[in-house]
Amino acid sequence: MKSIRAILSGQDTATVDRRIPVAEAARLMAARHVGALPISDGDEVVGIFTERDALNRIVAAGVDPARTPIGDVMSTTLVVADIDETYETCLDRMRRAHIRHLIVLDHGRMAGVVSMRDLMAVDLDEKDEALTLLNAYVHDVPPTLGKRL
Repeated sequence: MKSIRAILSGQDTATVDRRIPVAEAARLMAARHVGALPISDGDEVVGIFTERDALNRIVAAGVDPARTPIGDVMSTTLVVADIDETYETCLDRMRRAHIRHLIVLDHGRMAGVVSMRDLMAVDLDEKDEALTLLNAYVHDVPPTLGKRL
């Protein structure tokens, strides 16, 4: 079972300061092709800003993204994971919390962000591998053993 540590290997996670304008954060999200950004205040992660936040708290609310600090519209209730947890544990936590991005901590410090898409891809790979092994087992049963069953 794959750990979140393995999934995050090589990931370069950008964070932004809570005082930057939403428009600047949105440009960074678009440039990096990510759906969420952790928000910091100094060295501490204090929130997360997601595409859903942009839609609900900026566009739908008619808020000016160029003049609004991201700290005013970020999500502050953080659902987090430990870097050594399994992808299945994290996937279940995300499903229960109805979120699509999970901040991952390593000894209390941010190690990265995993998305529902990241975890579903791992889950699909794991299930595909299990199916391949089961098919090989079923189709490679020795003929003499098959006659006794």
